[in-house]
Amino acid sequence: MFRDLVTSVETLREIVGGEPSEVARKKEIQALDAHSRTFIARSPFLLLGTADAQGRCDVSPKGDAPGFVRVLDDHHLVIPDRPGNKRLDGMRNILVNPHVGVIFLVPGSDFTLRVNGRASITCDPDLLATLSAQGKTPRLAIGVAVEEVFLHCARSFRRGRLWDPESWPGADALPSMPCMLYDQTNGAMSLEALEARNAQSLVTLY
Repeated sequence: MFRDLVTSVETLREIVGGEPSEVARKKEIQALDAHSRTFIARSPFLLLGTADAQGRCDVSPKGDAPGFVRVLDDHHLVIPDRPGNKRLDGMRNILVNPHVGVIFLVPGSDFTLRVNGRASITCDPDLLATLSAQGKTPRLAIGVAVEEVFLHCARSFRRGRLWDPESWPGADALPSMPCMLYDQTNGAMSLEALEARNAQSLVTLY
């Protein structure tokens, strides 16, 4: 399927041209500094990357009011697990491979914060109580022992015009999620049932 494959770092460097800048090399830090903490406190959305024991990857979105991710100290943060589809893709991966990557986003900001580390799943009631939202306490949370922290530049967001409303597609640019699921599951549920289920899931967020 794919030809002219790149199979070495040396070839990568030759094609890309040169080494990373001094700033690019030095921006990686091993702890959550004041700037990182502020970014996380303002972030209502993140992407959590995990992989299973065989290296098969998954990226899960997590979102809530800004500050939903709690920084415990310079080297630890915790992400509450809000109700979802119960597939548990990311957490099942963490059980066999703790290495995770997290990208934090702040609406309107063209740069992101990347955090890499080792994750574990906790049901500590005292910790979970500090992660309550709308009167609901999560049953589980994902703790991350931070190993790498760095800012990612704004180029991809600028190219994608993510925060530019004039570039956004209309509401009818895509079929509804129930319509897509109906096709992808070969009609496992009726379209009406899928629409009702989707509507209910958006009511019960916590």
